Amino acid sequence: MNRIDQLFATKKSNILNVYCTAGYPALTSTTEVLAALQNYGADLIEIGMPYSDPLADGPVIQQSSMVALENGMTIATLFEQLKNVRTPSASSDTVEVSVPLILMGYMNPVLQYGLEKFCEDAESVGVDGIILPDLPIYEYESLYRQLFETHNLHFIFLVTPETAEDRIRKIDALSSGFIYAVSSSSTTGNSKPIEGQSAYFEKLQGMQLKNPILVGFGIKDKATFQAACAHTNGAIIGSAYINELKQNSNIDTVTKEFLKKILA
Repeated sequence: MNRIDQLFATKKSNILNVYCTAGYPALTSTTEVLAALQNYGADLIEIGMPYSDPLADGPVIQQSSMVALENGMTIATLFEQLKNVRTPSASSDTVEVSVPLILMGYMNPVLQYGLEKFCEDAESVGVDGIILPDLPIYEYESLYRQLFETHNLHFIFLVTPETAEDRIRKIDALSSGFIYAVSSSSTTGNSKPIEGQSAYFEKLQGMQLKNPILVGFGIKDKATFQAACAHTNGAIIGSAYINELKQNSNIDTVTKEFLKKILA
């Protein structure tokens, strides 16, 4: 069973998904960040594949992506870093990561890498899900769905407050793992109050969708995390965590203190 399915089978609420940028703050930081997030309470981890034109990302994640690219991060490098995280060798100092891992990125670099090779390599290193916000539903369904399913990769779509109900149901039918509910029509790290979006979350809850729902964009502290979780299965934190990493180079300490404030 896919690890995302295992998670939602055993935990139905207050699920914390934390986003990190691969290769940030340093090129070699990726596995250290994953280990720290797992150790201090993240239920699943979304790994951003840095890209120079990230349409859904706000300034904080954009800046972290630029730093990661300057550090030399590529998709090939990321897969090389991830190849031992599920089963570290006895001689390795890599910490075993058992929580679900999701890769989030954009189609351009994935197509340059080769989509079939991307799916093969993602499966081989133990990735569980993929988020590609700029892959249209029609293209996914008609061209790529079987490829992702063959490699046991859940494909996760985004919905917004403006998404029509019939489209939400279409997305629910095509999605696997969970549905990513964008809290407002904006980019990541926005300052719009999530507490004012309860009607939108209640609408999604009332639709009795087959997939669990996680809320992202604007989740930054305990209050916003709890507001998102009140009507959904959990929430995704990204920019707020990246901001903390920017302020302090001690990844373990930063992660411990940040997640403690969220989960306390």
